[in-house]
Amino acid sequence: MEAIAPLLVAGALMVIAASWVAPRIRVPAPLLLVVVGIGCSFIPGLAPAEIDPEWILVLVLPPVLYAAAVNVPTTDFRRDLRSITGLSVALVIISAIVVGLLLTWLLPGLPLAAAIALGAVVAPPDAVAATAIGKRLGLPARIVMVLEGEGLVNDATALVLLRSAIAALTGGFTLLDAAGDFAFSVVCALVIGTIVGYCSVWVRARMDQPTLTTAISFTVPFLAFLPAEALHASGVLAVVVAGLITSFGSPRHLTAQDRISERMNWRTIQLILENGVFLVMGYQMAHIIDDADDEGLGVGAAVTIGLIVTLVLLLIRVLFTAPLMLSLHVDQFAAARRITRLDHALDRLEHTNPTGGTPSMRSARQSERLRRRRAEWQIRAQGGFGWRGGAVIAWSGMRGVVTIAAAQSLPVDTPFRAQLVLIAFTVALTTLLLYGGTLPLLIRTLKITGPDQPAQIREVQALIDEIVTAGAQRLRSDDIRKADGRPFDALLVDEMITARAAVAAEFWELRVAEPSASIGQRAALFDEMLRAEQAALADARDSGRYSSTALALAQLVLDTEQARTVQGPMG
Repeated sequence: MEAIAPLLVAGALMVIAASWVAPRIRVPAPLLLVVVGIGCSFIPGLAPAEIDPEWILVLVLPPVLYAAAVNVPTTDFRRDLRSITGLSVALVIISAIVVGLLLTWLLPGLPLAAAIALGAVVAPPDAVAATAIGKRLGLPARIVMVLEGEGLVNDATALVLLRSAIAALTGGFTLLDAAGDFAFSVVCALVIGTIVGYCSVWVRARMDQPTLTTAISFTVPFLAFLPAEALHASGVLAVVVAGLITSFGSPRHLTAQDRISERMNWRTIQLILENGVFLVMGYQMAHIIDDADDEGLGVGAAVTIGLIVTLVLLLIRVLFTAPLMLSLHVDQFAAARRITRLDHALDRLEHTNPTGGTPSMRSARQSERLRRRRAEWQIRAQGGFGWRGGAVIAWSGMRGVVTIAAAQSLPVDTPFRAQLVLIAFTVALTTLLLYGGTLPLLIRTLKITGPDQPAQIREVQALIDEIVTAGAQRLRSDDIRKADGRPFDALLVDEMITARAAVAAEFWELRVAEPSASIGQRAALFDEMLRAEQAALADARDSGRYSSTALALAQLVLDTEQARTVQGPMG
């Protein structure tokens, strides 16, 4: 441990430094970390990294996927489920089989099962670099959502395929067995992930200490992963399901402080773990090249095959994405027709109540259900990808954590194992260089723009108005009483409602009515004011004239103001 601890600290510092530098030099952080890792591998005296791939698959992958899942908007995920399923299941299976057949031709003597195993290793893209680039350059949220969803689910497909292929290497494992194993793995993972997700939200909602709820959240990915793996199901899929359920349930059941802490903590964990794997990947390259060179096939041949596999994977992704985007484009026209039918249904429902009186409970529920479906189809009708969005999705095929770890989990007696590992690393490194280095240029060349910001502001304003109205209605309702059963003072209720509405109105007037230059000046002035207040608070702390309790509460006020400014929807 005395030798490992300094390396862990140094690695964490490198990840932090690269993540800070990368946006400033417009290079994806994973790509920069791979280069840094390769450079570190040539430092004299440093031993080659011997890391058990199970550590990455068991200790790193579950929290990384959970961290991504809890920050995914579940409504958007469900809306694009067909696209996500196609890319993360069908495309992974097709890619694994095609690459497997290609490898049996390029490497005579390689068993088909071993070839498909490597195909499963290199099939799933990692969306971390693509989504980071997309968010920074203002890609439409739906494209980012599809890439994030694909990155969440495709790992499960790949690892189940890998496990089936490794089992086939030992013999006695048929295609029917593989299909049954895949179905059992998915269903069992869905059940376990659902149970763990709902139970964790239920338990955390009944705790009033943020530190405890945060501690529980740290155990959730392993509570989902380990039982699923023990039952030979997909632990990765169970983790994703648990994370999505947590994301869905947290707005209703967790406190604001719990949600803020969870987002910050899991984003930090994801940053360190996922980017740390890319650093290790670069550091291992020299050792992997030596192993491949010692086993006779030659490094050049393995790298060449890796480049061919990369090209084939790109062609498969392009050929798969084109009809998928076409089907989504067709769906836009179908959505317009569906909206028309829903409008007619709503009109008929309103005509059943011509007097305009209070509708029946059944009629109200039916109307609400139709309005929700109409809103869903309205978003689909407006949110097409187009060929530009399809091009970005097709070009977002960076490989990452799973490819790196799964390649090294191949059995030691697998024919051409060292060469297969080098092929996988070549694919991962080449896709990072090729896609990561050129994706920003592609987005700029295609002139893809994000959502209309004024329209987005108006949408959020309408939502805030609806929320504030609901709060006012609650305060004016007859059933709201104090603890002793008496009604609240009417003047106080009116004062509270007026103050709340004024705060909301002022907040949005600053963003809608003011020119952007004024908004920038106001933000700069507010920042200067907070800096001066923070300095005054520091002087007061040094003076010793105030109690620690008063100082802590004053610091909380300043921190809340700063957080509200930084996390505002548009600025």
